[in-house]
Amino acid sequence: MARYLGPKLKLSRREGIDLNLKSARRSFESKVKDAGSKPGQHGKISGARTSDYGTQMREAQKVKRIYGVLERQFRRYFAEAERITGNTGENLIALLESRLDNVVYRMGFGSTRAEARQVVSHGAILVNGKKVNIPSYHVKPGDVISVREKAQKQVRIAEALDLAQQN
Repeated sequence: MARYLGPKLKLSRREGIDLNLKSARRSFESKVKDAGSKPGQHGKISGARTSDYGTQMREAQKVKRIYGVLERQFRRYFAEAERITGNTGENLIALLESRLDNVVYRMGFGSTRAEARQVVSHGAILVNGKKVNIPSYHVKPGDVISVREKAQKQVRIAEALDLAQQN
């Protein structure tokens, strides 16, 4: 599937918070000159009060940008979350959190979700002993996620494995 290839900090500025789209070596405020304003020519001007619909749309955009999911796939996740019994919002977050790229990010094999997505798509991850290179793969409870022997030599993955062994 596709992914967003444009400027990442512009998205964070639009939302007004750090979406963790870039590595955490520097703070969000130090990455952008004017962190308080939105991007574009009229970013410094505060707009009119947003409606409830506008607030919902901003939050949906924020979730899509945090998890790196585009509109069509997000709608599929939302439809699936509605179908499952329970709170739709919690179901949606549970579905997004169970994506393989997000699980790899949570395990520490990538400093950002984009880096974790790249680790997955380059074939470094095994799920139940089989190579899976699809970032949107749905990880089920009980699945065993491991790193291929060949990929364990990579610096980022080796650091994460060392950290896991220390704990």
